Amino acid sequence: MSEPFETLFEGEEMELSFGPQHPSTHGVLRVMLKLDGEKILDAKPIIGYLHRGTEKLFEKEPFPQCIPHTDRLDYVAAATNNQGFVVAMEKLLGITIPPRAAYIRMILAELQRISSHLLWLATHAIDLGAITPFFYTFREREEILDMFEAYCGARLTLNTMKIGGVPFDLPDGWVETCSDYINRLPAHIAEYETLLTGNRIWKKRTIGVGVISAEEAIEWGLTGPPLRGSGVKWDIRKVFPYDRYDEIEFEIPIGKNGDTYDRYLVRMEEMRQSARIVRQCLDRLPDGPVMARVPKVIRATEGMVYASVEAPKGELGYFIVTTEKATEPYRCHVRPPSFINLQALPDMVRGRLVPDQEAVIGTLDIVLGEIDR
Repeated sequence: MSEPFETLFEGEEMELSFGPQHPSTHGVLRVMLKLDGEKILDAKPIIGYLHRGTEKLFEKEPFPQCIPHTDRLDYVAAATNNQGFVVAMEKLLGITIPPRAAYIRMILAELQRISSHLLWLATHAIDLGAITPFFYTFREREEILDMFEAYCGARLTLNTMKIGGVPFDLPDGWVETCSDYINRLPAHIAEYETLLTGNRIWKKRTIGVGVISAEEAIEWGLTGPPLRGSGVKWDIRKVFPYDRYDEIEFEIPIGKNGDTYDRYLVRMEEMRQSARIVRQCLDRLPDGPVMARVPKVIRATEGMVYASVEAPKGELGYFIVTTEKATEPYRCHVRPPSFINLQALPDMVRGRLVPDQEAVIGTLDIVLGEIDR
């Protein structure tokens, strides 16, 4: 009678700390993995390594001086963070901004969306072993940062918006520079797709990875490309228009399968739609002031407000509570899309392999600045 066959290794569970220093966690995110070999049995995101008490800082600053703190939340999408706060304050105070200011805001916000998506594509591709797209995408991102610098003097933490409008009018020649860039951008996006969309290695690493259904995405509270990649047509710019988005024509791209590949395709089309929005804003840009009549010292009445914008990563909302004649928020809570979207990570990676987790973290496009706050 032959001896029973003995396996070299017995299957057993182990725990592995992934991050917080790992480059593919896109910041100081730590994920405690429970593994059977390389198969993920469970994943627990651990946050808080970048906590700076931003929401508490809001309570200590006059309303206008809160705006620079918003830059440091999603620090690669400062303009949309500015936009979310000032839209909430204007709703609270009943301020209507001039048409020219609204159009300038939309131009800046959509350029910021393109810039954010370019950075996402570069880092997401590097996570999956594709280095070449980084050199292409940063070529176009650099031009956007040049335009930001020409407008406000900053390239990353921009402070581009004020309660009641925008701090500056567009400088001479800026509209022409932006128009030329927008005309060239679709051809560059086609270049990125040539590199990746039909690439068999890219498809192998993304198709069927990190699948989440529309129902599950809604239950988790996902917004932005992770929600739209699952086929849900939800965009704050359409559902609850702010500034002048109700005057602009654009489509909401959606996916079908809710996987990493669909979320990639959604963001690629979003860049095209953002370029379309910027083109319309440039063509319709009215003359006039860029600031409403706002007192030098802004005082609020007692009340509370919630307002949100469609940031590159999803719904970015500000809940502000004020007291009578206060010059600063009594309480300010931020609803950051990265924080909410990260909740779904365990469900999206459970049963997959460790390298798939890097693909899923990349496809969520998280920034720890707004997760930890």
